[in-house]
Amino acid sequence: MALIIPKKYKQKLLPETTEIAIKKIKETFQEKLARRLNLRRVTAPLFVLTGTGINDDLNGVENAVSFPIACMGNRQAEVVHSLAKWKRMKLGAYDIPAGYGLYTDMNAIRACEDLDNLHSLYVDQWDWERSIKQSDRNIDYLKQTVKCIYCALRETERSIYDEFPHITPRLPEDITFIHSQELLDMYPHLSAKEREIEATKKYGAIFIIGIGAPLSNGEPHDGRAPDYDDWITPNSDGFQGLNGDILVWDDILDTAIELSSMGIRVSPDSLLQQLEARNCIERKELSFHRALLSGELPLSIGGGIGQSRLCMFLLQKAHIGEVQASIWPEEQIEICRQNGIHLV
Repeated sequence: MALIIPKKYKQKLLPETTEIAIKKIKETFQEKLARRLNLRRVTAPLFVLTGTGINDDLNGVENAVSFPIACMGNRQAEVVHSLAKWKRMKLGAYDIPAGYGLYTDMNAIRACEDLDNLHSLYVDQWDWERSIKQSDRNIDYLKQTVKCIYCALRETERSIYDEFPHITPRLPEDITFIHSQELLDMYPHLSAKEREIEATKKYGAIFIIGIGAPLSNGEPHDGRAPDYDDWITPNSDGFQGLNGDILVWDDILDTAIELSSMGIRVSPDSLLQQLEARNCIERKELSFHRALLSGELPLSIGGGIGQSRLCMFLLQKAHIGEVQASIWPEEQIEICRQNGIHLV
């Protein structure tokens, strides 16, 4: 994604008021999310030990920021990419029953990101995880959970409008569900990202189901690690996958913004299938994978919701750097400044 400069961009809030609005969004949304999904807040790590299998591998090609721990014989630790696996372990450690879960503030450094309006070296999100029953591992349960999250998004958007009525709500009343194969069938000559943009522009808010398994063209819609979301299990819609992404249409940037990646997590059976599909069956010997395969971890659903991206979208900002402090190329800072986009 190249840097987007909206024509005649004008800030809806001054920097000082923006800080107040960011605080309101973060306090409001996490309260709404916790209430709708029965979540309690827990404290999370910034880094984990290398070689345990706990860190999120994202697309499997990103390198984690790492460092040696001097007092532990220089064992390597690495900054988390997300807490997808760690949260599931905590569900088991805290013996949280089905229908209840946890959430936390996750902070990460992704040094390989290409920096633009939506991507930063610094990642902040609400990571959440909820215990489920075997009977909940289906597409209807996934959709109902997405609807709960979407309601929390709309309620937060309304609270910002109540305090800043010149920031008009943009989210449609309902979110539209589309499988990635259906998207490919609708737009066969477009790239995956272009398909996302077309569908999100049409519906306003969508949940793309099934990200990770190959589609009819032999390629997955997008990359997904093999050991947290279940993207291989067939669902009742006739497609593969019990995971997906929430995207919303942003008329400031005239593009789609992904706010959340989430899904029903792998079972022991689907974990083995996905490890084999990605030619990394050796991971089953890692501590996280051994615990999952031996039945020590609960079945779960979970995901991450971008904090800065949500603030950027709800406050109708043009760049994620307007709502978070990070590092940006000097040329990008200057281009933004010339066009009324003032990065923190």
